[in-house]
Amino acid sequence: MEIVYLGVSLPRAYIPAMTDSLYNEKILALAADLKKVDRLNNPDVSVTVSSALCGSRVKVDLVFGDGVVKDYGQEVRACALGQSSAALMKQIVVGKTPVSIRKAAGQMRDMLAGKSDPPDGDWAGYAALLPARDHRSRHASVMLPFDGVVKAIDLLENAGEDKTVDHAG
Repeated sequence: MEIVYLGVSLPRAYIPAMTDSLYNEKILALAADLKKVDRLNNPDVSVTVSSALCGSRVKVDLVFGDGVVKDYGQEVRACALGQSSAALMKQIVVGKTPVSIRKAAGQMRDMLAGKSDPPDGDWAGYAALLPARDHRSRHASVMLPFDGVVKAIDLLENAGEDKTVDHAG
């Protein structure tokens, strides 16, 4: 299995043994399967979120209607944890309501802080990222897809009739 890190494809053997508990096979498989650039042609909103701590960045495109996410696109420049989180988001978010997304984001923050179990229901796949709990410097990267989706929904909800928003920040 190979993982792409900073645009370079590395064999699994190059990842130090001390990170095995963090970069487990599930996390590496999710990251390896992620299509790094998967943008939408005509989104209702596009936002960019980044982590000042690690430099990870996710661009999120959303199409929203009838109270749910109708389509989702993204461009991901992140570590394996951020890539894994983005891969899960791509699998889960279409069809979800803002309430469901915000609840899952809160559950993820609580999980990473050691206050609760991983999210449940459709979001249960995020349990794969439980090893990140012990690595505070990685929390921001894990949360970037959630931050992007929530920010996009917030912008749409505040845009009124003009739903076309392009925001980077």
